Amino acid sequence: MRTTQHSEKPVLVLGGTGKTGRRVADRLRLRGVPVRIGSRNSATPFDWDSPSTWDAALDGVGAAYVSYYPDLAVPGAPEAVQALAAAALDRGVRRLVLLSGRGEIEAQRAEQIVFDSGADATVVRCAWFMQNFSEAFMRDAVLSGEIVLPGGDALEPWVDADDIADVAVAALTEPGHVGRLYELTSPRLYTMTEIATELSRAVGRTIRYTPVSADDYADAAAQQGVPEELVGFLTYLFSEVFGQNAHTADGVQRALGRPARDFSTFAGAAAAAGAWNMSVPAPA
Repeated sequence: MRTTQHSEKPVLVLGGTGKTGRRVADRLRLRGVPVRIGSRNSATPFDWDSPSTWDAALDGVGAAYVSYYPDLAVPGAPEAVQALAAAALDRGVRRLVLLSGRGEIEAQRAEQIVFDSGADATVVRCAWFMQNFSEAFMRDAVLSGEIVLPGGDALEPWVDADDIADVAVAALTEPGHVGRLYELTSPRLYTMTEIATELSRAVGRTIRYTPVSADDYADAAAQQGVPEELVGFLTYLFSEVFGQNAHTADGVQRALGRPARDFSTFAGAAAAAGAWNMSVPAPA
């Protein structure tokens, strides 16, 4: 497969141990592209809260996958991304691929900042990750047999993190993606009740969905020891963002020339791989 000149230099993968970052890193390595992981504990540390770490992480790389922690929706994220883009350009790193989220005001501000920065930029704007059910905060709920969320009967087009990684790697290594915004979703919309049905079918036991209010969800999360800032962030997402993007998009098809994966395919594959086996720890 044809790749750009950046493949001769390392690609910096910010959030390289997270759900999308580690998939991006794995795919780059399979293509023979050197990878530099950018995280607080990596060999070359990168910390969004410590700009003094940025230059070393950017030194000598040819492109960067930019995943902001904890999320582009939080206040101050666009300014941090703007500062990073400027630092990258100062170090000669022109190729930037930004992970973004749908329906988030701060995320959309960050997107425009990257496009306006002068970098050779691509934005990968994503729906909620399917892997939240298998690798993140909703995995325990699936294991318990009951998903309790303030989702009501809202529709969401969840996206597979493997699709996100495939699109990001194409944008990092192949021509034709500069200046593009790819909005990534599954091919269909799902209510949380339908998600529970798909998960039940995949794991072979009943998974129930119980809707609650955002306030009740926040109270329960706090009682379970979830940090206050995370409780506030999740409450914001479920009250202001979840269900506000009830339409599918064709970003996977446009970027890769193939359809996006649907939730049933994800759930079946995740179950077969042991994602909901209680004896198997969730990925970090």
